[in-house]
Amino acid sequence: MTTRADMWKKLGTGPFDLLVIGGGITGCGIARDAARRGLKVALIEMRDFAFGTSSRSSKLVHGGLRYLEMGELSLVFEAVSERRILMDIAPHIVNPLGFLFPVYKGSRHSRWFINAGIWVYDGLSLFRSPKLHQNLDAKGVHAVEPLLKQEGLDGAPLYYDCSTDDARLTLENAMDAANAGAAMATYAKARSFLLDEAGRVCGAVVEDTITGERVEVKASSVVNATGPWTDRTLAMSPATQGTLLRPTKGVHIVVPFDKLPLNHAVVCMHPKDGRILFAIPWGDRTYIGTTDTDYRGDPGDVHADRSDVHYLVDASNSYFPAKMLTPDDVISTWAGLRPLVAPEGPGVGESQVSREHSVIIGRDGIVTIAGGKLTTYRRMAAEVVDTACNLLKLSNRLTATLVAANTDREPLPGAIGWPADDDASKVAAQVAEAAKKRLSDATCLYLAERYGTRSIDIAKLVAADEALGKALVEGRPEILAQVDWAVTKEMAFTVSDFMVRRTQLYFRDSDQGLTCTDAVGERMATLLGWTAEHTKVDGDTYRAEVTRSRQWRSEQVPTPA
Repeated sequence: MTTRADMWKKLGTGPFDLLVIGGGITGCGIARDAARRGLKVALIEMRDFAFGTSSRSSKLVHGGLRYLEMGELSLVFEAVSERRILMDIAPHIVNPLGFLFPVYKGSRHSRWFINAGIWVYDGLSLFRSPKLHQNLDAKGVHAVEPLLKQEGLDGAPLYYDCSTDDARLTLENAMDAANAGAAMATYAKARSFLLDEAGRVCGAVVEDTITGERVEVKASSVVNATGPWTDRTLAMSPATQGTLLRPTKGVHIVVPFDKLPLNHAVVCMHPKDGRILFAIPWGDRTYIGTTDTDYRGDPGDVHADRSDVHYLVDASNSYFPAKMLTPDDVISTWAGLRPLVAPEGPGVGESQVSREHSVIIGRDGIVTIAGGKLTTYRRMAAEVVDTACNLLKLSNRLTATLVAANTDREPLPGAIGWPADDDASKVAAQVAEAAKKRLSDATCLYLAERYGTRSIDIAKLVAADEALGKALVEGRPEILAQVDWAVTKEMAFTVSDFMVRRTQLYFRDSDQGLTCTDAVGERMATLLGWTAEHTKVDGDTYRAEVTRSRQWRSEQVPTPA
């Protein structure tokens, strides 16, 4: 992938076989699949890759154990199958993680019932889980997770799913799509649809939101993969009637690891409403989430409020009384929207809305994908491309010679050449060598575990210019060379792009990256030719984003129920 400016120019080389609107995980997965099949593809994203839900999920690749209770066996089977594929094609950023499911006296289900369910879970994965589960008694639980509340504890099954960096998984799909020839344009907003004589959508008027330039992008087929913005996108078509989604908000909180030091992810049932959520170890941090509440506001303005934070703190304190948290312990929060398809009929609670996806063909020819899970993005993408190709064949508009995409076998860019034994330290050693020993062991491992084998190329930047090995935040592993890489190879165009989605400083740093905002902005200014005024405005925009994520602190404390 080259720079954003290069991709904007490529957007003008249409017409295209497929125009994808939306640069989240599903949209980027669709672009990757379609480009690999041989279609001429353009993707437009009004902000940055993974701007919305795809950088604000629970950061898990999992089958969804709780969906067994809801009877959604097909969803679980699909998800655990995809989990195995993602472990194969992205082993550097999809990693096994143990989950404890503690069961207490008086719980809705017994430990043996839960254990039987996990046998079904393992069976649906064809026993290809990262590890087979164990059924621990109370003593065994205390040995592996001593902070868990012991009073009334019967035991806990220990099963395995995976964690991931959701934004980097999205970026790797975007990079692979670009490598396969797709035009992947960020800060490119669809302002209106182009219609043919029959009233069918045949492209869009696209605006460069940085310069205001507009271009007509014509395409034989148009896909709406805009997640929480789905209804707003469809509303641009005169053929649209009504709405499709019922978005729900999911909030997570981040605390220092020493405030809640866990060895495994822990499945928690909230003491007030019984909703399932997780406490998850995350390097030098731990995060807790998620909430599940209906949301009807602007998808771009979703954020945690004080009641969300208290709800999650209360859940943690119920399970880990030896490490009582307060809202003051929270370093950062994130909030995302689940673009769920609205159920038919009233009376369905937020947590009961199905996570199944839907592919819908509009009267105007637009193919819309809604619902689904991060874990199943690749299969969703394949279904969308199948649908688009079938429509093109029926209308005699398919001119490309299609080949197999092999997205289930071809590794994502950072996984090319990854060790077969999944030993990240081997790549870290190559990073150290490539950087001429100018980086700490912690930074070398950090780069390997996030960029995969492409981390070696980042290390070469440091070898060429030792100043690029400087830590962005003292005591943390992020370095200045990552800014260069983000701008020149990953289309980062704002400080927020870098802080939130190219790295996770926004979530992980104790000051959310504010101490290095100016340094990052100045480096981006050098690379992108910004003026001093532009550099200041962009830095202020990031600082405002941090402030918005913290505004819950100034809200009134909710009255206890």
